[in-house]
Amino acid sequence: MVRKLSILGSTGSIGQNALKVVDNIKDDFQVRYLTANSNHELLVEQALKYRPRAVNIVNSSYGKIVEEKLRNEDIEVLVGREGLLELGKRNDIDLVLNALAGTAGMEPTLCALESSVDVALSNKESLVMAGSLVKQIQEKSGAKIYPVDSEHSAIWQCLQGENKDDVNKIILTGSGGPFRTRGINTFSDITPQEALKHPNWNMGQKITIDSATMMNKGLEIIEAYWLFNISVDNIEVVIHPQSIIHSMVEMKDGSVKAQLGVPDMKVPIQYALTYPRHVETAWERIDFVKLKEMTFEAPNYKRFPCIELAYDSLRKLGTTPAVLNVANEFAVYRFLKSNILFTDIPKIVSGACDKHDWIENPNLDDLQNLIVWAEEFVKSYN
Repeated sequence: MVRKLSILGSTGSIGQNALKVVDNIKDDFQVRYLTANSNHELLVEQALKYRPRAVNIVNSSYGKIVEEKLRNEDIEVLVGREGLLELGKRNDIDLVLNALAGTAGMEPTLCALESSVDVALSNKESLVMAGSLVKQIQEKSGAKIYPVDSEHSAIWQCLQGENKDDVNKIILTGSGGPFRTRGINTFSDITPQEALKHPNWNMGQKITIDSATMMNKGLEIIEAYWLFNISVDNIEVVIHPQSIIHSMVEMKDGSVKAQLGVPDMKVPIQYALTYPRHVETAWERIDFVKLKEMTFEAPNYKRFPCIELAYDSLRKLGTTPAVLNVANEFAVYRFLKSNILFTDIPKIVSGACDKHDWIENPNLDDLQNLIVWAEEFVKSYN
């Protein structure tokens, strides 16, 4: 059966890899909707290749350009964030891949789930900010979430066929990023260019900086809590520089299941799109003979305080994880513009978590107001 697919954020790293997956098993998918933020040229190129029913360009300044280039192609063009949310609500599809980066991806996830459409989720912010809302909507609509992150995909695969009551803990692995061995006393000298050089993964700018601060792992802790319904005390982080083991599950009898693979996002993307199958591909394989070593170490919270901030926010719940996420996002953008130091990012996040007006059960309006507050808080940091 051909599955009808919507890709939100098709011009980003995850979106482009998803379309490579579609190319690999093209007879199984029909691409119905594609969206982009500002990369109008690539969006038009993708539209002409995959012939979706509609596309959306969020940055309205490029709307007329896209409309003109697709004028005679029988492809509907939606412009602005309203167009993105409109596509997120459409239910004439089988699966939405939310590959949007940042806080902007939260609401489209909620829209899709409310429309009873399953979501292949790459956007961490959806669960970090609105985990309780997501669960409420899922209970009503019955829509499922299929994790796309390599770590959560690994856990998901390890849990197949297992009794959840037999799980002792989840072990999230992380590479440690580019600064795993760098002297902590030099962290204030780190430049955006240095932080954007990840040793293993090729990702977008924001998530690459999050990997350098290891806030990415912190967000994954919160995401794992909501995805797998497991206590925060049973989620562990281990540094694994080679990025071959993507995560593990320890059972109560001491048995450990791990999912291994080369660091290639096409693998977890394809599993989310084709679940429960492992469809044949030509992607790179692990050569265990050439694999010289796999090493592990505990995370250093003095080096990477963002991990501890994430654990703390999860124990507080309410609006704290949302504030952690939004403050981090805007702080990362300031760092990328060289407006603040690398070491300012966790300081800003910690301050925002401490000073915001905490709400136990936030609704969507509360979260939207929180975004505005956090942006102003980060802007005011000197």
